[in-house]
Amino acid sequence: MEPDITMQRPVSISVNEEFQHVVDVEHVRKLAHSILETEGVTSTHEVSVVLTDSDTIRELNRDYRGLDEATDVLAFQMLSRKDPDEFFAHPPDGITRLGEVIISYPKAVEQAKEQGHPTERELSLLVIHGILHLLDYDHESSDEEAEMRAREEHHLQKYLS
Repeated sequence: MEPDITMQRPVSISVNEEFQHVVDVEHVRKLAHSILETEGVTSTHEVSVVLTDSDTIRELNRDYRGLDEATDVLAFQMLSRKDPDEFFAHPPDGITRLGEVIISYPKAVEQAKEQGHPTERELSLLVIHGILHLLDYDHESSDEEAEMRAREEHHLQKYLS
């Protein structure tokens, strides 16, 4: 019998009611588990993924990043893996929250159309991108961007093939 990966690596998924009929929550959950496993994240870490509308993500982008515009994905990191000792208190349940990935579902649909691929592929890419940000990947410099893009492609090919 296969182990229940949902118990090994907690991933919470929240989808706005208006998108619940079009988002495959199990796909998002399995993809998140695959990324965490491949990146060597232990089972004591949790990730939260939220699929929302463009207005909500615009407000978050404005309030937390100072950019009053809708974006495709935001990642709010709660613990840096580069310096795990900076976390001053260990949670009583033993599960460390890595952070939250927030995705604009309408933006994913729009970008999928622009790129000429299915929405599921675009959504997968945004989930991957957001989780990689939680795991300290970034794209501020050209070297960082190249590394992050390579990891995104690796996860996309691994999961969707």
